[in-house]
Amino acid sequence: MSEPMDLGTVIYSVDGPVATVLMNRPEVRNAQSTALIEDTDKAFDLAADDDEVRVVILAGAGDHFCAGHDLKAIVGEEEPDEWRLKRATAEGKLEHEQVMYFDKCMRIRDFPKPTIARVQGACAAAGMMLVGVVDLVVAADDAFFTNPVLKMSGAGVELLVEPYLMGFRAAKEFLLTGRRIGADEALALGMVNRVVDRAELEAATAGLAAEIAKVPPITAQMVKRSINEAEDLGGKLAAFRQHFMIHQFTSNTKTALDLAAQREATGSVKQVIAERDGG
Repeated sequence: MSEPMDLGTVIYSVDGPVATVLMNRPEVRNAQSTALIEDTDKAFDLAADDDEVRVVILAGAGDHFCAGHDLKAIVGEEEPDEWRLKRATAEGKLEHEQVMYFDKCMRIRDFPKPTIARVQGACAAAGMMLVGVVDLVVAADDAFFTNPVLKMSGAGVELLVEPYLMGFRAAKEFLLTGRRIGADEALALGMVNRVVDRAELEAATAGLAAEIAKVPPITAQMVKRSINEAEDLGGKLAAFRQHFMIHQFTSNTKTALDLAAQREATGSVKQVIAERDGG
């Protein structure tokens, strides 16, 4: 096993033919800041350039996989000035979310090597985008999946992966109610490939990766490409692009902007929603 590389918010390591991209912001449940997204992208660059790597595992440090986008970082001091200033306009917000959210997720979806998400604890909102663009998902028995963004007046997140993870009718209920789905229900719906005891998660995911790594790289790449193309011929890519624009419109309505202003004033999404809904 190679010496792990600390990229800042991501730790990258290689063990034989398997690379692991470990999101390393456990103090905020691996919520995605700009730095985390960029470091994840850098880690995938390393895996792409290493001919010995045949499979990539995407994981989160600590108790949770990914709690979504870090809203405090997006509007606060952690966000680079360039993006923070651009997000002040609708067109700048669109550019930021196209580059940082849509394009970088699609890069993982179209990555030439098989990818596996190793999920424990929370997988929320933008975390759902990640499990929606990898090839396989191994979940711990304590994993749960949720996308409550509609309650925040957003149209889900930038990639609407839920219809393709769980089916259209289940996706409507999931998104409109904002409820949580546990690991066993996720398995029954076809959202994940395997559910294992939390203590066995790392070993089980590594075992699956090692099994897949036996497939010749060009074979794995071509079959993955063929399956992705079959999805796209059924309209998946067009639906992703359409939803991205719907998300942009919805998140710039007066309702959404008023809610965002209240969130910035109070510093708490939960407080704003509770006050609005009388909770």
